[in-house]
Amino acid sequence: MRLGSLLILLFAIGSFPAAAQAPSDAAKAVAGAWEFSNADRDKRCTVTFKTDAGAAGMKLDFDRACATVFPFIKEVAGWTIAENDFLRFVDAKGKAILEFSEVESGMFEAPRPGEGILFLQTAASVEPPPATPEQVAGDWSVVRGGGAPICTLTLTTTTAGQDSYALRLKPGCDAFVTRFAPTAWQMDRSEIVLKGARNQSWRFESGADAKTWQRVPETRDPVLLVRP
Repeated sequence: MRLGSLLILLFAIGSFPAAAQAPSDAAKAVAGAWEFSNADRDKRCTVTFKTDAGAAGMKLDFDRACATVFPFIKEVAGWTIAENDFLRFVDAKGKAILEFSEVESGMFEAPRPGEGILFLQTAASVEPPPATPEQVAGDWSVVRGGGAPICTLTLTTTTAGQDSYALRLKPGCDAFVTRFAPTAWQMDRSEIVLKGARNQSWRFESGADAKTWQRVPETRDPVLLVRP
């Protein structure tokens, strides 16, 4: 083969891009939609991981809410899985912006100054977000032992101290409730907490639906908060 033809052939071969490296099994396991949130999940959005190559690492898509609740993600250009299985958000130069470690199957966490611990959870593992005070506020009946209501109270959204709101008892409440004398309430993650006048508290967790909450820990004589 003449030298000129050989050089043309070599140039042509070299002009084709190298085949993209196949994604690892770890990357394939991450592919799909995940919830990206802070620890309290009052800031959350969805990120979708892809395994095709991007400008930096592999491609990923954030939903529109992400740029509002986590402004720093505007710097994220892709993602990678390191040899030690750390999942990284990287910028356009491949520098890590966040480095997540897997804490359990379907959950990663990463510290970030000013944000605390941030989490990634698969859509399948994510529980519904905790109820907000606005969703819980209103009239509730106190039911004891599965009988008739023994009191009606109102959870307001009027501030009554740090992270707490005012609570009002309606006339006719049973002594079981008036002795406790609740004056305020708050949401503590996914629980309703009623605060008594003597530094006591009653905690309630949601049951099968959002209209019935049971006092915890459970006793033989259960106490419920029920939406009328």
